[in-house]
Amino acid sequence: MNISVLGCGRWGTFIAWYINKVGHQVMLWGRENSRNYHSLKENRKNDYLSLPDTIELNNSLETAVSFADTIIISISAQELRSFAKQLHALSGIQGKTVILCMKGIEANSGKRLTQVFSEEVGKHVNVAIWVGPGHVQDFVNDIPNCMVISSENIEVTKEIVNAFNSDLIRFYYGQDLIGNEIGAATKNVMGIAAGMLDGLHYSSLKGSLMARGTREISRLVRAMGGNDITIYGLSHLGDYEATLFSDHSHNRKFGQAYAQGEKFEKLAEGVSTVKALKELSVKYDVELPISSALYEILFEEKDAKETLVNLFLRPVKFEF
Repeated sequence: MNISVLGCGRWGTFIAWYINKVGHQVMLWGRENSRNYHSLKENRKNDYLSLPDTIELNNSLETAVSFADTIIISISAQELRSFAKQLHALSGIQGKTVILCMKGIEANSGKRLTQVFSEEVGKHVNVAIWVGPGHVQDFVNDIPNCMVISSENIEVTKEIVNAFNSDLIRFYYGQDLIGNEIGAATKNVMGIAAGMLDGLHYSSLKGSLMARGTREISRLVRAMGGNDITIYGLSHLGDYEATLFSDHSHNRKFGQAYAQGEKFEKLAEGVSTVKALKELSVKYDVELPISSALYEILFEEKDAKETLVNLFLRPVKFEF
């Protein structure tokens, strides 16, 4: 199978490496003026791995799209709409399978990424998502994990899983696209909250965060028409270890730095997702206490310690 990976950041470069490792022909695309692309072009490596010579690097979007049977996109979630418009202008995209490998919700609309992509590219593309726990730093050291492929067409889901499965990544069939998309995006929000608790030296409250966070997001998924049980699977709860506790998690590290009054320079997708959840909370009339508390801290400059303590230690109520 010929596969193009669009986006050569940490995750996109790993995906190209992995897909090549399991036996497919791979082209890795990056923007000509990007630092990541220049580094890979010069050295064939980044901070995490070295690219084998069998992976072709290219900065022509048209060439990358025409090369592939299946296209994998790994860019910032908030850039997806504008990027999809670029792809729509290329006739070669129609009829292909596109897999979105980012975790987020469009901040200003609250729309899921498959909705955003389909709105811009049209219905003649099979769209799937690749989500779940895992860090590049672990995978390249042969530490395995389990992940999820999900789409609205189970045959497309099965085809991708069969093509990508290995002893390093065991893929499961995702049966609920809404739940898996919302779950994957919102685990980053819980990661920011966990990081703030770490930064405030309240790490023992992360157990409460896990218990209440899953309940909160499961209510939202049910209101949106998904299966609330999905939140307890790999896309959300199953990704908590890699997001709420790992030193590799950008979202956890962002939250910790924020609570300690420090800057964190790398992308934390959960910040934009906090904005999106504000929209979804109103649209679906669902109370999201943890997400709302983070919104107050990040965008209304409320004190992190006071807000989080009040959240977790508020007046006694029934647990369920």
